[in-house]
Amino acid sequence: MSHRPITEDDLHAYVDRALEPERQAEVANYLSEHPDVAKRIAAFSGQRDLLRAALAPIAEEPLPPELNLSRIIENRTQRPSVVRWAMAAMLLLSIGGLGGWAMRGALQTQPGGLAALAQEASVSYSVYAPDHVRPVEVRASETGQLVQWVSDRLHRPVKVPDLSTSGYRLMGGRLVPTEHGPAAMFMYDDDHGSRIVVLTRPMSSADQNAPMTPQAQGDVKGFAWADNGLGYSLVGQAAPESLRPIANEVRRQARPL
Repeated sequence: MSHRPITEDDLHAYVDRALEPERQAEVANYLSEHPDVAKRIAAFSGQRDLLRAALAPIAEEPLPPELNLSRIIENRTQRPSVVRWAMAAMLLLSIGGLGGWAMRGALQTQPGGLAALAQEASVSYSVYAPDHVRPVEVRASETGQLVQWVSDRLHRPVKVPDLSTSGYRLMGGRLVPTEHGPAAMFMYDDDHGSRIVVLTRPMSSADQNAPMTPQAQGDVKGFAWADNGLGYSLVGQAAPESLRPIANEVRRQARPL
């Protein structure tokens, strides 16, 4: 049996059903052991099916006589508008073959600013918070190493908030990739096992400072803001009214003295 790690390319090819049968089975087994990843891949598969269903009527329509290949060859002086129609038709038909990642981009407009930051925090929470084996890369016992690591990668001094007065202990953290560069993720839990995530990364020049605003992605809710070029988002599955004072505490500690 192959022991190659499952990559993002494998997951996207799995959605497209483009893997060899043996590799398809390996990915299926991996997803059965990683329900958080399986949930994300199921969403991609649903988007693929929606797109194909939407384009099915176009794909099933017979080509007009003007687009018959032999006629096109015979009539090389055809009107330019017909050529453009043919190119558009072929483009639409080719879209039906697009899979997971490409469809995600086609069907979802990528947000910017605080909305993008909050979405990245929600994704990080959904992927890592349910993990009871290795939710963080660097444990809280190595906070100094964690701070140095994320500060070096973000090219900015990063503080790890102390949320003990809010009832949450630092579990540790990790670097996570985003469409806007690396971000630092810190995870906390309380005495009841509830977990929250704080995500921070540099913001674009247009979002250097932004007021705290509520954000929600499904059942993951929280707040996002930006101060002095760094964006922060605190998310969890607790009620927003209980998360707001914790977000205020994170913001207070993160601000320079």
